[in-house]
Amino acid sequence: MSDPTQDESVENALRHGLDEFELSEEDRALLDVDGIGFDEQESEPVHPVVAIIGRPNVGKSTLVNRIIGRREAVVEDVPGVTRDRVAYDAEWSGRPFTLVDTGGWEVDAQGIHLRVAEQAEVAIELADAVLFVVDATVGATDTDEAVVKLLRRSKKPVVLLANKVDDQRTELEAASLWSFGLGQPWPVSALHGRGTGDALDALLEVLPRESAVPGAYQRGGPRRVALVGRPNVGKSSLLNKLAGEERVVVDNVAGTTRDPVDEYIELGGKTWRFVDTAGIRRRVHMTRGADFYASLRTQTAIEKAEVAVVLIDSEDNIAEADVRVVQQVVDAGRSLVLAFNKWDLLDEERRHYLEREIERDLAFVAWAPRANISALTGRHVERLVPAIEVALDSWDQRVPTGRLNAFLGEVVAGHPHPVRGGKQPRILFATQASTRPPRFVIFASGFIEHGYRRFLERRLREQFGFEGTPIEVSVRVREKRKR
Repeated sequence: MSDPTQDESVENALRHGLDEFELSEEDRALLDVDGIGFDEQESEPVHPVVAIIGRPNVGKSTLVNRIIGRREAVVEDVPGVTRDRVAYDAEWSGRPFTLVDTGGWEVDAQGIHLRVAEQAEVAIELADAVLFVVDATVGATDTDEAVVKLLRRSKKPVVLLANKVDDQRTELEAASLWSFGLGQPWPVSALHGRGTGDALDALLEVLPRESAVPGAYQRGGPRRVALVGRPNVGKSSLLNKLAGEERVVVDNVAGTTRDPVDEYIELGGKTWRFVDTAGIRRRVHMTRGADFYASLRTQTAIEKAEVAVVLIDSEDNIAEADVRVVQQVVDAGRSLVLAFNKWDLLDEERRHYLEREIERDLAFVAWAPRANISALTGRHVERLVPAIEVALDSWDQRVPTGRLNAFLGEVVAGHPHPVRGGKQPRILFATQASTRPPRFVIFASGFIEHGYRRFLERRLREQFGFEGTPIEVSVRVREKRKR
């Protein structure tokens, strides 16, 4: 056991020693904030909500992808692909907000279209501001006029976007939309990005700093789990087995399968939010480059999740595609659990060879917890819960600065950095800059070799666990002040 008082005195001595070195403003900010702000998520303000409204096929989802900076909303040149209200985290000029994509609003809608229109009206009700998108190449339609009446009744601030303005000629058509009486129509091209910056600047002028509708789109709640893996490894079977017959979805609106809608599943006495990416699956057989869409689906699921369960088919040899999915999780900085499916079908010989494959191909994630399961029969799927919990705890883990520096002092004393060119770099100070995943910053007097960084990472894992999470170690080389 370490002595906290002794750890603190080590930390203070090392901090004092840093005064002799040239530190940037960013360095000082990192050192000042050190140890503070790791629980600020509890009290952070609720981000304002922006709803994107318009009739079908005016380019709302393309605009969503443009604003959030990645291809997440499903886009197809057919009206009515988006059917749910789907919320995304967005940011512009340092101002975060929640962006809500909606299905197209239509007058006299019936059946599923009526429910889609209702969802769009609910989105307006639960928004702090509205982006009203009109197709400039078509001009004002009766449906657009009806949406204007709806927006006036809501009394919400509205920014009018004339979309599909790809060149200066179409800008004249956008000017005709002044007739709506909603103020300036901002000419944009969601597809090419033209004019979107000016439109977002206009949005920030009417958007409040904090939401007046807190709780509409909660970002907290159950922990988010992505079930990923190469095609046909049993992801759907496992999800069905975990969900049982009672399958709960976020919005039980007909046709939700076209957008990624998360599923709430009860496991081990807790509710978990399984990130579902059924949305893009329907398109794969209609397009070339199915691998591209599979990879895109996986990336989207990983980015929306906190922990990824990578499912691997035990009967097959570990494929390059399996390794690639695992690497995607590590690169995204998410916690990781490896689930080996069809384990009950393996004989002793196959198990022996599989262990050797794991040692060879997955050595770079030797820290990831494993669960050997059968998605079809449900055998040992309950083992996923403790593995997920361990990975998430590690992902959130914070090492006190005093303890970290005392530990690194012991490590360096036992195994100093090799001397290169007559010089030996010294570790001056270390701090954990953030969690999720754990990121460590080391201040040093010279370049720390990659091999030595890996050694430090290995020792950090031995000492503090970090089972199931990638950890990042970065080094800032600082020189002594000139006298």
